[in-house]
Amino acid sequence: MGKKTIHVSDFSGTVLRPDDEVVRVVVLEHPDLVAGPVQLDATVTEVEGIDDAALDVAVVEIHDRHAGGEPRRVVLTASEFDAMATDTPMAQLLRTAERVRPPKARKSAEKIDYGTLDHAGKPHRGRVTEEEARLVREQLDEVNKRLADAGIRQIDPADPEHALRYGFPTGD
Repeated sequence: MGKKTIHVSDFSGTVLRPDDEVVRVVVLEHPDLVAGPVQLDATVTEVEGIDDAALDVAVVEIHDRHAGGEPRRVVLTASEFDAMATDTPMAQLLRTAERVRPPKARKSAEKIDYGTLDHAGKPHRGRVTEEEARLVREQLDEVNKRLADAGIRQIDPADPEHALRYGFPTGD
């Protein structure tokens, strides 16, 4: 018995033939996206109008005391953002504004402590300590919310790999 795999467009459900040019669309941000970026397959004709539909937007971070000191990312139309500049045109402000320096790369000597609630459950290659496993088991909802907010896979106690890694009962 043989198997046949049929590829279809994620957008339309249309069968993709071997001679079709398939376009990979990576969705980085969307209100319904909870666990990080995803990819979709489509045909060239299905996405050819995407550039025409694109919006001119400004993506800004607001650094204030809200959200526990973490910056808030806001996306708004460029014209809405430009209208906020009432004294000097926004284009001029952006040309003369102080440049933001990228954060310095973390030194390899800095170790992340996965035995804390801030980092417990994040994917890593090292051994899971009993402290990390205990935190994940006892505060799974809080850990999964933090992981989802960061766009990282969540922990599923029913997943055999996660159950073994974090000490969840396996039902064997």
